[in-house]
Amino acid sequence: MTRAPVVRALAAFAVIATSLYIALTMTPRLGLDLRGGTQIVLETKDSPTVRADAETTDRTLEVLRRRADGLGVADAPLSRSGERRIIVELPGVLDATKAAEVIGKTAQLTFHPVVALADQGTTPGKGERVITDEDGGRLLIGPARLTGDGVSGAEAGLDSQSGTGWFVTVDFRDQGREAWAKLTGEAACNPTGDPKRRVAIVLDDKVIISPQVNEGVACNVGLSGGSTQITGSFTAEEAQDLAVLIEGGSLPVPVEIIEQRTVGPTLGAAAIAASAQAGVIGVVLTALFIVVIYRLVGLIAAFALACYALVSYAALVALGATLTLPGLAGFVLAIGMAVDANVLVFERAREEYAADRTGAAGGSGTAGAAGGSRADGPKASREAAAAGGGTKLRQALEKGFRNAWSAVADSNITTLLAAGLLFFLASGPVRGFGVTLSIGVIASLVTAMVITRVLAQWAVNRRAVSARPRITGLSDIGRVRRWLNERDPDVMRRRTAYLVATGVLVAVSLAGIALRGLNYGVEFTGGRIVEYATSRPITADAARELVGDAGFPSAVVQTSGSDISVRTGQISNTEVNRIEAALERGAGQVSKVRDELIGPSLGDELRRNALIALAVALAAQLLYLAFRFRWTFGLAAVLTLAADASIVIGAFAWLGKPIDGVFLASMLTVIGYSVNDKVVVFDRVRELWGARPKESFAKVAGAAVLQTVPRTVNTGLGALFILAALAVLGGASLTDFAVALLIGIVVGTLSSAFVATPLAIVFEQRHPGAPPQPKQRVKPRREGSGAVV
Repeated sequence: MTRAPVVRALAAFAVIATSLYIALTMTPRLGLDLRGGTQIVLETKDSPTVRADAETTDRTLEVLRRRADGLGVADAPLSRSGERRIIVELPGVLDATKAAEVIGKTAQLTFHPVVALADQGTTPGKGERVITDEDGGRLLIGPARLTGDGVSGAEAGLDSQSGTGWFVTVDFRDQGREAWAKLTGEAACNPTGDPKRRVAIVLDDKVIISPQVNEGVACNVGLSGGSTQITGSFTAEEAQDLAVLIEGGSLPVPVEIIEQRTVGPTLGAAAIAASAQAGVIGVVLTALFIVVIYRLVGLIAAFALACYALVSYAALVALGATLTLPGLAGFVLAIGMAVDANVLVFERAREEYAADRTGAAGGSGTAGAAGGSRADGPKASREAAAAGGGTKLRQALEKGFRNAWSAVADSNITTLLAAGLLFFLASGPVRGFGVTLSIGVIASLVTAMVITRVLAQWAVNRRAVSARPRITGLSDIGRVRRWLNERDPDVMRRRTAYLVATGVLVAVSLAGIALRGLNYGVEFTGGRIVEYATSRPITADAARELVGDAGFPSAVVQTSGSDISVRTGQISNTEVNRIEAALERGAGQVSKVRDELIGPSLGDELRRNALIALAVALAAQLLYLAFRFRWTFGLAAVLTLAADASIVIGAFAWLGKPIDGVFLASMLTVIGYSVNDKVVVFDRVRELWGARPKESFAKVAGAAVLQTVPRTVNTGLGALFILAALAVLGGASLTDFAVALLIGIVVGTLSSAFVATPLAIVFEQRHPGAPPQPKQRVKPRREGSGAVV
C-alpha cells in the first residue's frame, strides 16, 4: 500500500472520529426562529450633539446589554452589524411589546427639578419644558441636572419588615453623587406637598417617575450617600421594570427599531420535526437510488452520505454557527447535493473501465493462460482473471477520482460563490442558509474525495470483489448511457428550436412579472406580518372582517385551517394587540406564532441588496467561468442563468407566491446548482474538444451533453427526493422554499443541455477559438463503445 492511500485513510478516520466526538459532546446553537424568542434590529441615529458611528454604537450596545439582562435574559446575544446597527436576540421572550418598550427606549435618561405644576397657559422659561408625568398630570421641569451616565446601577427590592412594599435602589457613580445631592438638596428646601419638592426622572421624553424628596432630607444638603431609594405603591413587576429602565441608563445616541421578529417555540419545533422527517426520507430514498444504480460503490456512497451529515453537523456546532430555519432547510438540501461529487466520480470510473476493457479486447486474449500447465490452467486462469479484474477496477477508480476532480472543484467553487453572496448581502436567518450551504459544500468535498475514496479503494482491493467486478457497479456504463451510445442522437441539430422555446418561456415569465406583479414580502416592502394559531378554524372573509373592525380594513388577511396571517403596514405593538383581541372574538383562543416588523428604510435596502446579490452572482460566475474555460462558455452560462432565474421568478409571479428573503436564498441556490451542472457539461466539452480538434464544435458539444446525461439525471434525482419531501412535509414555512428549488433545479438541469450548450455553439461559430491542448494522448474512441477519450 502506497503512502497516499494510508494518509487518506488516517485522515478519513480522524475526520469521522472528531466529528462524532463533537456531535456527542456539544449542542447546536439554534436561531430564534427554531427555539422561539424575539430579535430586534436597532439602528443608531445622529443626535444634535453626537454623531452615530462605530464607537458610539458600541457604547450603545453595552447599555442595551444591561437592559436585556434586566429583562431576565442572561448573556443575551447582542452584536453590532456594520457601523450603526445592533442585533439583539432575546431567547424565550415572546412579549414583543415589552421587549421593544424596554430595549428600544431611545432618549437619554435625565434627572430634572420640578419647577411647578403646568396648565394650558404655562409658558416655559429658558431650558424649561412642559411634560406629562406618570399619572397624567402636567409638570414644568427645568434643565437636566444629571444624566444616566452618572448611574452605576438600580435594583428592585422588597421591605418585608416595615411593610412598605417594593422599592428601587439607585446607585450613583462619583460624578453623579454630587449632582444628585445638589438636586435633592434644592428640592428639600420646599415644603412637603409642594411640586417643587419633586424630582422628575425622564426617559424617552416621558416621565417614568417623579418622586418627592423625603421629609428627613435637609435643605441644601440632599442625599449624598451615593445611593437612594425610590418608594411607592409598586408591584413587583413595576419595581423591576423601573429598575431596568434606570439601570439601562442613557444611550449615547438615539436608536430606531428597523426590524423585529418574534417566533413562537411551537413553530420552530414543527420546522425541526418536518425538516428531520424530510431529511430522513430524502436520504433513505437517495441512498436506495444510488445503491440500485451503483451497487457496491453506491452502498459506500450511501455510508459516505451519513458521514457527510455527521461532518456537516459537527462543523456547524464546532464553529458556533447559528442554525436557522432556512439554514436547516439548506442542511437537508445539501445532503442531496452531496451526491453530486460521488456520481461524478463513479460515472467517470465507469467510462475509464469501459475504455480499458475496449482496449484490451483488441489484444490476443491469451495472457490469461500464459505460464500455467494444463493441470492448473483453470485455477491459474481464474486467479489471473481476478488479478486482472482487480487491477482494472483499481485503475478505473483511481482515474475516476483524478479526472473528475476538475469538474468537482469548479462546480463546488461556483456554489461557494453563491453561498458567500448570501452571507455578505442577505440579512437575518437567510445568512444562516449561506453559512450552512458553505459548510455543506466543503463537507461534501471531504466525504467524497477522502472518505468515499478510501472505502471504495479498500473494497475493490478485496479478492471477492475483484473476481466479480459487476457487483461494484463500475463494470457497466449503465442503461441510459448504453441506450444513448446505441442511438447516438444528434441533440444539437435542433439547437435553434431549443433557443426559441427558451425565449418563449422567458417572455411568458416576464409577462407574469409585468401583468401580475411580484408579491414582495414585508422584508422587501417594509411593514408587519403576524401569524396566529387559533383554537377553531375561521374563514378568510370572517377573519378579514374582524381585522377590519379593529381598524385595519386594508390589511391582507389569509387563512389556512386554524392559522391566520395578517399583513399590514407599519403598525405598533399596541395595534398588533388590538388585532389579536379582535380575532379572539371570532376564532376562540389565539396564540401568536410569528411576528415580523420591517422598517421601510430596511425594506428598501433589502430589496436593493437582493438585486445586487443576483447581479453580483451572475457577474462572479461569468468571471470564474471565463477564467476556467473560455469567455464564450462563461457568457453562455451566465445568459442561461439569467433565463433560469427569470423563469423561476416568473413562475412565482404567476402563482402569486411571496418574494422574500427565503426566496432570495432559494434563487441564489438555484444559480449555484445550475452553474454547477453547466460546469460539468463544459468541463466535458473542453476535454472532448481537445481530444477531437478536427471535429466540428457542435458535434463535440453534443457528444459532451450525451456523456454527462447519466450524471445529470442521477444527481438531479438525488436533490429532487429531498426537495419533494420538504415540499410535502415542510409546512408553509418551507414549502415555498422547496417549490422554488424544485422549479429551479428542473429548469437549470434542462437548460445546461438545451440552452447553455447551444449558446456556446453560437458564440464559438461567431468567435472561433483554438481547441485546448489534450491532457494526454489516448486512442480514438470507437463509436458505440461508450469510452471517453
